[in-house]
Amino acid sequence: MATITQQISHRTTPAARGRIRTYAYWACTVSLAFMMVSGAYGEYTQQYGTLETHTILGYPIYFLTLIATWKLLGSAAILVPGFPRLKEWAYAGMFFNMTGAFISHLVERDYGAAGMHLTVTAAIVVLVLASWALRPADRMLPCR
Repeated sequence: MATITQQISHRTTPAARGRIRTYAYWACTVSLAFMMVSGAYGEYTQQYGTLETHTILGYPIYFLTLIATWKLLGSAAILVPGFPRLKEWAYAGMFFNMTGAFISHLVERDYGAAGMHLTVTAAIVVLVLASWALRPADRMLPCR
Protein backbone atom coordinates (compact mmCIF):
# COMPACT_ATOMS: atom_id res chain seq x y z
CA MET A 1 0.00 0.00 0.00
CA ALA A 2 1.56 3.27 -1.13
CA THR A 3 1.61 6.25 1.17
CA ILE A 4 -0.04 9.52 0.22
CA THR A 5 3.36 11.11 -0.35
CA GLN A 6 4.37 8.36 -2.75
CA GLN A 7 1.06 8.64 -4.59
CA ILE A 8 1.46 12.40 -4.93
CA SER A 9 5.07 12.12 -6.09
CA HIS A 10 4.15 9.56 -8.77
CA ARG A 11 1.22 11.60 -10.08
CA THR A 12 2.71 15.08 -10.11
CA THR A 13 5.53 16.73 -11.99
CA PRO A 14 8.41 18.43 -10.19
CA ALA A 15 6.91 21.82 -11.11
CA ALA A 16 3.56 20.85 -9.58
CA ARG A 17 5.29 19.61 -6.41
CA GLY A 18 7.11 22.95 -6.22
CA ARG A 19 3.82 24.82 -6.48
CA ILE A 20 2.25 22.62 -3.80
CA ARG A 21 5.23 23.31 -1.53
CA THR A 22 4.95 27.05 -2.20
CA TYR A 23 1.22 27.05 -1.43
CA ALA A 24 1.83 25.04 1.75
CA TYR A 25 4.58 27.47 2.78
CA TRP A 26 2.37 30.51 2.30
CA ALA A 27 -0.62 28.89 3.99
CA CYS A 28 1.49 28.07 7.06
CA THR A 29 3.29 31.42 7.06
CA VAL A 30 0.18 33.58 6.68
CA SER A 31 -1.64 31.50 9.33
CA LEU A 32 1.33 31.85 11.67
CA ALA A 33 1.55 35.60 11.12
CA PHE A 34 -2.21 35.92 11.71
CA MET A 35 -1.95 33.96 14.97
CA MET A 36 1.00 36.08 16.15
CA VAL A 37 -0.66 39.39 15.23
CA SER A 38 -3.93 38.28 16.87
CA GLY A 39 -2.04 37.34 20.01
CA ALA A 40 -0.20 40.66 19.96
CA TYR A 41 -3.50 42.53 19.68
CA GLY A 42 -4.87 40.65 22.69
CA GLU A 43 -1.74 41.40 24.66
CA TYR A 44 -1.56 45.10 23.71
CA THR A 45 -5.22 45.65 24.59
CA GLN A 46 -5.05 43.34 27.64
CA GLN A 47 -8.09 41.40 26.49
CA TYR A 48 -10.02 39.39 29.05
CA GLY A 49 -8.22 36.14 29.60
CA THR A 50 -4.82 37.36 28.45
CA LEU A 51 -4.20 39.46 31.54
CA GLU A 52 -5.50 36.69 33.83
CA THR A 53 -3.39 34.06 32.10
CA HIS A 54 -0.18 36.06 32.53
CA THR A 55 -1.05 36.62 36.18
CA ILE A 56 -1.72 32.90 36.73
CA LEU A 57 1.60 32.04 35.11
CA GLY A 58 3.36 34.53 37.37
CA TYR A 59 4.63 36.88 34.68
CA PRO A 60 4.68 40.65 35.24
CA ILE A 61 2.11 42.64 33.30
CA TYR A 62 4.73 44.59 31.34
CA PHE A 63 5.63 41.30 29.62
CA LEU A 64 2.37 41.66 27.67
CA THR A 65 3.68 44.71 25.81
CA LEU A 66 7.14 43.23 25.36
CA ILE A 67 5.87 39.92 23.95
CA ALA A 68 3.28 41.67 21.76
CA THR A 69 5.95 43.90 20.24
CA TRP A 70 8.20 40.93 19.45
CA LYS A 71 5.26 39.03 17.92
CA LEU A 72 4.48 41.95 15.58
CA LEU A 73 8.12 42.38 14.58
CA GLY A 74 8.54 38.63 14.04
CA SER A 75 5.41 38.48 11.91
CA ALA A 76 6.67 41.31 9.73
CA ALA A 77 10.07 39.63 9.43
CA ILE A 78 8.70 36.33 8.14
CA LEU A 79 6.38 38.02 5.64
CA VAL A 80 8.66 40.55 3.95
CA PRO A 81 11.08 39.44 1.24
CA GLY A 82 14.79 39.32 1.91
CA PHE A 83 16.56 39.46 5.28
CA PRO A 84 17.16 35.69 5.67
CA ARG A 85 19.12 36.06 8.94
CA LEU A 86 16.35 38.17 10.44
CA LYS A 87 13.85 35.48 9.42
CA GLU A 88 15.93 32.83 11.22
CA TRP A 89 15.86 34.94 14.37
CA ALA A 90 12.12 35.56 14.01
CA TYR A 91 11.37 31.84 13.66
CA ALA A 92 13.62 31.08 16.63
CA GLY A 93 11.89 33.74 18.73
CA MET A 94 8.44 32.41 17.84
CA PHE A 95 9.56 28.87 18.64
CA PHE A 96 10.98 29.91 22.01
CA ASN A 97 7.93 32.04 22.82
CA MET A 98 5.40 29.33 22.06
CA THR A 99 7.31 26.39 23.56
CA GLY A 100 7.89 28.56 26.64
CA ALA A 101 4.16 29.30 26.80
CA PHE A 102 3.36 25.59 26.42
CA ILE A 103 5.76 24.61 29.20
CA SER A 104 4.56 27.45 31.46
CA HIS A 105 0.93 26.35 31.10
CA LEU A 106 1.90 22.73 31.64
CA VAL A 107 3.96 23.40 34.77
CA GLU A 108 1.31 25.67 36.31
CA ARG A 109 -1.45 23.21 35.34
CA ASP A 110 -3.21 26.06 33.55
CA TYR A 111 -4.61 23.97 30.72
CA GLY A 112 -7.60 26.18 29.95
CA ALA A 113 -11.01 24.94 28.88
CA ALA A 114 -10.57 21.49 27.30
CA GLY A 115 -6.79 21.94 27.32
CA MET A 116 -6.93 24.84 24.85
CA HIS A 117 -3.86 26.61 26.24
CA LEU A 118 -1.78 23.53 25.49
CA THR A 119 -3.49 22.70 22.20
CA VAL A 120 -3.21 26.20 20.75
CA THR A 121 0.40 26.75 21.76
CA ALA A 122 1.38 23.31 20.40
CA ALA A 123 -0.46 24.04 17.14
CA ILE A 124 1.40 27.33 16.76
CA VAL A 125 4.71 25.54 17.36
CA VAL A 126 3.77 23.15 14.53
CA LEU A 127 3.01 26.16 12.28
CA VAL A 128 6.38 27.72 13.15
CA LEU A 129 8.21 24.50 12.28
CA ALA A 130 6.20 23.93 9.09
CA SER A 131 6.69 27.48 7.84
CA TRP A 132 10.41 27.31 8.61
CA ALA A 133 10.85 23.90 6.94
CA LEU A 134 8.88 24.84 3.80
CA ARG A 135 10.71 28.14 3.15
CA PRO A 136 11.82 28.74 -0.42
CA ALA A 137 15.57 28.89 -1.00
CA ASP A 138 15.53 32.69 -1.38
CA ARG A 139 14.25 32.99 2.20
CA MET A 140 17.03 30.83 3.69
CA LEU A 141 20.51 31.70 4.78
CA PRO A 142 23.01 30.75 2.08
CA CYS A 143 25.00 27.60 2.82
CA ARG A 144 28.70 28.11 3.27
